Amino acid sequence: MESVIIEIRAGAGGEEAALFAADLFRMYTRFAEKQGWKTSLIDAHKTELGGFKEVIFEIRGESCYKYLKQESGVHRVQRIPITEKSGRIHTSTATVAILPQPDEVEIKINPSELKVEVMRASGAGGQYVNRRESAVRITHIPTGISAYSQEQRTQQQNREIALRVLKARLWEKKRNEELQKLSEERKEQIGSGMRAEKIRTYNFPQNRITDHRLGKSWYNLEKIINGDLNPIIKAFKKSCNM
Repeated sequence: MESVIIEIRAGAGGEEAALFAADLFRMYTRFAEKQGWKTSLIDAHKTELGGFKEVIFEIRGESCYKYLKQESGVHRVQRIPITEKSGRIHTSTATVAILPQPDEVEIKINPSELKVEVMRASGAGGQYVNRRESAVRITHIPTGISAYSQEQRTQQQNREIALRVLKARLWEKKRNEELQKLSEERKEQIGSGMRAEKIRTYNFPQNRITDHRLGKSWYNLEKIINGDLNPIIKAFKKSCNM
């Protein structure tokens, strides 16, 4: 089952941008609910009026990344804010980043890439605690990462533990590299949040949503922002052969 992290942040527009971020959060969670996907909130920074300066959540479900990946970018809203007393239409933005979670694949190690050293276990002050060479250090030659175990009574037991620790450290290295890649990807996706970097506009007075990448508009804004993303997804599938 696929899993994605969605990050929504208020951009230009102050409190109205935060309220729009909350609208987008509701749109995606309701869409997920309609698909039978599971959502879980990771982090959120709310405003006094019920908006979000930032909200981060996870969606888990079949093909969720495939159907949501086109949502990354700057979303723009045009409407009269609830805080506007003179009835003027304001333009605000929120940024959306859709991040696939790294696959937790098992770390596979080529035995020829391992250097195994055995030695006598040492106690406090460096004194050897037994005469048998039961302690084990295993080094992954390509990365230089190593693991050491001496607490077990036999060399085989220490070897197994050292290998498990080594795999965990190699996985952590791989995970950090993937997270760094995702961080760079997120920066590319969300831009700076300025109004000109829009991928989609939600125009409430005209009941219109326009996706600027497709050059296509829909005149059922309320239905879409309440979770019916299917018209947009179908348009992307048609244009991209998803």
